[in-house]
Amino acid sequence: MGGETKVYTLAEVAPHNNNKDCWLVISGKVYDVTKFLDDHPGGDEVLLAATGKDATDDFEDVGHSTSARAMLDEYYVGDIDSATIPTKTKYTPPNQPHYNQDKTSEFVIKLLQFLVPLIILGVAVGIRFYTKQQSA
Repeated sequence: MGGETKVYTLAEVAPHNNNKDCWLVISGKVYDVTKFLDDHPGGDEVLLAATGKDATDDFEDVGHSTSARAMLDEYYVGDIDSATIPTKTKYTPPNQPHYNQDKTSEFVIKLLQFLVPLIILGVAVGIRFYTKQQSA
């Protein structure tokens, strides 16, 4: 590749989303994988499903081999303008009064440690009292 690397926006890459023209964005690079669709061990559907977005996570989650990673170089067409990829928004829970769950479970355990023996004792005394009444 002589000269400068072509930089694409996601809008330029997104239309390449069918089995005649398939481009993927992986790790900030753009790959034209059209010729590879038929040979992909996972089938062409998974590649087509990863078009029009940053497919890095999809690619990494599968755990591709070193040779699979090396093959990417053959299909490299340019870089992606990372500013055009929507950032993943992290879920932030709504602000709630601070509530310490550990304290609650500790309290419940302490309460049960106190109540369970009392209940057992109460049942034992009740049975003893009841059986004494029967035999009298």
